[in-house]
Order: sequence, then structure tokens, then C-alpha cells
Amino acid sequence: MSNSRRVTLRPIAPIPALGFPLPRSCPPASASVTLAQWLDIWMEKDIEPCRADTTINGYDNIIHNHIRPALGRVRLSDLTPQLIEGYYQWLADEKGLSANTIRKHHVLLHTALKSAFRQGVIPSNPIQRATPPRATAVEVAYYTPARLGQLLRAVKGDPLEVPVWLACFLGLRRSEILGLRWRDVDLCSGQISVRWVRTTVGYRVVEKSPKTSDSCRTLSITALDDLLKLLQELQAKRVREGMPCGPNDFLVLDGLGQPMHPNLMSTAFAAFIRRRGLAPITFHGLRHTFASMANSARVPMYQISRAMGHSSPNITQRIYTHLFDQTHGEVLAAVADVVKTGSTSLPSA
Repeated sequence: MSNSRRVTLRPIAPIPALGFPLPRSCPPASASVTLAQWLDIWMEKDIEPCRADTTINGYDNIIHNHIRPALGRVRLSDLTPQLIEGYYQWLADEKGLSANTIRKHHVLLHTALKSAFRQGVIPSNPIQRATPPRATAVEVAYYTPARLGQLLRAVKGDPLEVPVWLACFLGLRRSEILGLRWRDVDLCSGQISVRWVRTTVGYRVVEKSPKTSDSCRTLSITALDDLLKLLQELQAKRVREGMPCGPNDFLVLDGLGQPMHPNLMSTAFAAFIRRRGLAPITFHGLRHTFASMANSARVPMYQISRAMGHSSPNITQRIYTHLFDQTHGEVLAAVADVVKTGSTSLPSA
């Protein structure tokens, strides 16, 4: 009698009844496409529909000016960590780009190739095994209180006076200052609300909401009598001279009564600093000056972060490490003083 196994066939599970259409399961491309072709797909599908114009423009510049000429014709299947690291070296040696700028290329490629991997275009992400250059700390010049006093005296009565005060005493970004309208300034209650920014994409001006919700904030200027007076005088002057001063008009205007171009403010400020023989500083350096003064005044990091529109104190600490680390010297001096006092009070053997 032969032994036989009994085979039980399982029924094939039926396709579940769905009340919605399934998305396309096939990848949008294959690993045989070139990196340039994939970046076009990635920009169209993943980036352009949901990112800000400034981000899109920045990505476009990196792709068209650097990645396409160097790696654009390489197929995704042939892309290796060695090729990517060679690209980073080429950017440093031939293009003279800084380590921090090259890391922006790394982030772009990492995000684009991660998307290709997630969608099944490539079996693995080669950039995960590539090593970008180490980021370096960038120190931006800032003013001491004495130098800030020199600037404030020099800028008195100049069209740049109000922007300088807003940057130094409120820590506002250039784009936030240029985005202020008179409806955002309540001179009765002494409050300024940051709700809109004006920035550039290339030379084109873009008006939009701030990048993060934390950048939207209301700042009290009730204790800043000089700033309140300055804004009141500016408003009265605009009314007196028939200049735009309605709720929807911008606070900062150029000589023609038009909203000032962001690049024009930076160049005008740089020219003013040179003309007056003041210590070199950029307009953004005035925001750093605000952070330095707040830290010197022992304002808690959380409050500095909120005032500057950062999403967390960690971001503030990281950006201004070169400013805040100066307090370590005071800590060490205090410890040394305790040790010195303690050692002199010990009985001699």
C-alpha cells in the first residue's frame, strides 16, 4: 500500500471591494533613466507642487548650474558613492564652493534619490554611503553696544533709520521688515505683528507668509519709547507729504514711494556703512547684534528664540553658538574664583 500525502489547496483570496481607485503601482521611471531625467521628474512631482518659490528656485540653480553638467548623463543604476564623493570634491576644487554650500547639494541629492528608492525606481540609495564634507561654523559680524550706538547716531534721519531700529531692537529679518504694513503696527497698544514677508527669487520679489508658524509673532514695543516715537514721526511725515500710509501700504518705501526691493536695502546699507566709515557689518548682522545683546542681558534662551521667530531654542543656540559660547568664559572664571578662594582658606599643613 503506497503512502500518499493529501494536498489541500487554499482558495485564492478575492480582491477586496474598495470604494476608491488604487493609485498607480508602477514606478514613474526605471533605474536606466539618467540623473538629470530623474531630477526633472522629482522636481515636477515632489517639489514644485508643495514647496515655496524660493526653495524651487534654489534647487533649480543647483541642478542646472552644477549637477547637470557634472552628473546629469549618469544613469541611476550607475550612480555610486564614489561618483557622488568625486562630485563633492569637484565642487570644492574646481568651483570653489564652501563645505556648507556643498552640503546643500548633498541634501538635494539625498532627498531626490530617497524618493527614487521609496518609489521603487532604484533598489538602494547610493548616497547613503557617500560622505559629504563636514559643516563649518559661519561667524557673522555683530556690533558691540558701543558700535551700535555709533550706528544709531549716524543713521538718525536717514531712510534706513527705521529698518535699522527694527533689526537691532526687535531682531527682525530683512524680509520681515520689508513685509510690514501699517496694519501690522499698532502704535496705540505698542505692538508689531509679523505676518508677511517680502523676499527675492533671483531678482523677482515674492510676497508670502513666513516659512514657519513660529515666525508669525506679535512683539511688544511699549518699552521702546524711541522706536515708538520714530514710527509715529514716520507716519506723520507720510501723511504730511502725501506718501502711501494706508493700512495696506508697506512701512519701508524707496525714494519713489514704492515698496523697497530687498536687494536694494542690503546694498544701500552696505554703502551707508562704507560711507560713514563704520565697522563692517551686513544688514543681517544687525539681527545677530540683537541676539548678542539679549544674551548679554541674561534673557532666557527660550524667550530669545520666541522673539527671533525660531521654532525651538535649540535652533537659536546652534545658529548663534559663537555668540552664546562667550558665557563659558564667565562660568570658568567663576569656578576658578571659587577654587582660589577655597584653596586660600584651607589650613596649612
